[in-house]
Amino acid sequence: MGYDTTLPVTMDDIMLHAKAVSRGTKRPLLVGDMPFGSYEACDVEAQHNAYRLLKEGGMDCVKLEGGSDRRVRTVEAMVEGGVAVMGHIGLTPQAFSTLGGFRVQGKTAVKATQLLREARALEQAGAFALVIECVPEAVAQFVTSAVGIPTIGIGAGPHTSGQVLVYHDLLGMMQHHHHAKVAPKFCKQYGNVGEMIQGALEEYRKEVTEGSFPTGQYSPYKMPSEEYEVFLEQAQQVLNEEEGVGYVGSPGDVGTAFLTQQEREEAKQGERDEPITVY
Repeated sequence: MGYDTTLPVTMDDIMLHAKAVSRGTKRPLLVGDMPFGSYEACDVEAQHNAYRLLKEGGMDCVKLEGGSDRRVRTVEAMVEGGVAVMGHIGLTPQAFSTLGGFRVQGKTAVKATQLLREARALEQAGAFALVIECVPEAVAQFVTSAVGIPTIGIGAGPHTSGQVLVYHDLLGMMQHHHHAKVAPKFCKQYGNVGEMIQGALEEYRKEVTEGSFPTGQYSPYKMPSEEYEVFLEQAQQVLNEEEGVGYVGSPGDVGTAFLTQQEREEAKQGERDEPITVY
């Protein structure tokens, strides 16, 4: 969506994407990622937003970040309310500012033990699965062995129950230098889709600019010559009729389809303040 972080994303944003995904898929388990600010304030609001993702968004379950006592209570309330919940511990991107940035978690014995406690507490609260992000593989392996629910690793080594990566990263879709700087170290790039897209767009622009596209091959719709002759006669009659009564507006007028809201308002104000010109 163009944001530097996930913090600005709203429930309405998530709902739009959730509905689109649910319409286009049949087989996968659909997990609605609850955005920052949609579940932290109170359990009632959290449940309401989770219900929206399931009922309106077509999701099968929701995911929320963190394993604090308060977050565990929220998970428990959601599960009791009939919502399947996936937990998320380790690096929790929505809380990056309180973690000191996007940093590896669980590197000390104290921090690793805390992650273990969070994982077991989330399982006890009813979470059916757990994302473990950006932690040492030995810690992720131990946590996985210590819980009875599947773990999904991202930057957590090969010993979790499953793996996930952001597909923009693994496909190499983003070519901006800023993205290259912030791309996670744990992400393997399996393709250079972004370079292919950029090259194709540049080629398209070049051909349009120099006039080599579209050629006859890509202009397939033809009008019979006799119909075109009739069209020319009728078109001339239309132009002659308008010339006789006066054509209101500019001959090249494209209407307001490509104007901003402010430009439309200014145009309306101009219509009230100035007389209409008749050509």
